[in-house]
Amino acid sequence: MKITFQNSGITYSADLSDPFDISIPMRFGGPQPNAYGVETAVSKACEYGDLVGDTRRGGSCNFEQVTLIPHCNGTHTECVGHITEKRISVRDALRDALILAALVSVSPVDLSGSDESYPNEAEGYDPVITASAIRKAITASGADAAGASALIIRTLPNSEEKLSRAYRDEIPPYFTIETIGLLEETKIDHLVCDLPSIDRLHDGGGLANHRAFWKIEPGTNSAGPETDVGKTVTELAYIPDDVVDGLYLLNLQIAPFESDAAPSRPLLFPVRLAD
Repeated sequence: MKITFQNSGITYSADLSDPFDISIPMRFGGPQPNAYGVETAVSKACEYGDLVGDTRRGGSCNFEQVTLIPHCNGTHTECVGHITEKRISVRDALRDALILAALVSVSPVDLSGSDESYPNEAEGYDPVITASAIRKAITASGADAAGASALIIRTLPNSEEKLSRAYRDEIPPYFTIETIGLLEETKIDHLVCDLPSIDRLHDGGGLANHRAFWKIEPGTNSAGPETDVGKTVTELAYIPDDVVDGLYLLNLQIAPFESDAAPSRPLLFPVRLAD
C-alpha cells in the first residue's frame, strides 16, 4: 500500500508494504540484551496434570508462561508513568499510529571534554550524546525542515553486539541535558534510541533526562499541569546499517499492557518527496 501525506506544507509519499523492523527479537532462553544485570526473559511450557503445553513433549499444542522485565530485557516503549506515583499506562499515552520521524547516526564524546552537561559528575570516561552532534546530524540528513515529531538515534559504532549486550558496570552512552532541551525546542514527542537508558545507567536514581523530557520536577514523582503525558521513549532498539539516515514514517507497535512500559516493535517506512 502506498500513501501520500502532507506535513509542514510538504507532500510526501511512503510505501507501507515493506518496513524496516528496528526492534530486537525477544529470544527467550537465548541471546538477548540486558540492563542492570536483572534476570533474563524466559518462557516455559505450562503444565496442568497430564496436560503439557509443548508439542515436543507430547502436548497437543504449545502454550507457555512468559516472564520478562520490559525495561531491561529488550526493545521497549515507556511513558511518563515510569517516574510518577500515578499509574499512567503507555497504552493510553501512545495515540499516534504513524509518526514522521528523522533517523540520525551520532558518535558519543567524553562528557568532560564537551561543552554540555549532566547532573552527575563524570567518573573517568563518560560517553554522551550531545545536542550539538544531533543538530548537525539532523541537518546532514536533510530532515531539519520536515517538522518530524519523532527522533530515532543510532549510536556509533553500530556493532551487532547490541543485540545481546549486557549493560552492567561499564557506562554506555547517554544524553546530555542540552539534548533534552533540543528535543523540546524541535517539538519531538517520541524518542527512539539503541541505548538501555537516555540517562546515565548509574545516576543515583535522579533520572534527570526522563524528568526533563516529560516535565517532572527534580526530586518529585508527581505529574503537574506542564507534564507531557503523550510523549514516549523507546530504548534498546537496534537500527541496522542498511537503514540510512533520513526521513521515515514510524509505527510504534506495543504490547497492550496497562503498564508504564511495554515490549515494542518500531517499524520504519522510508519517506520521499511526492512526485
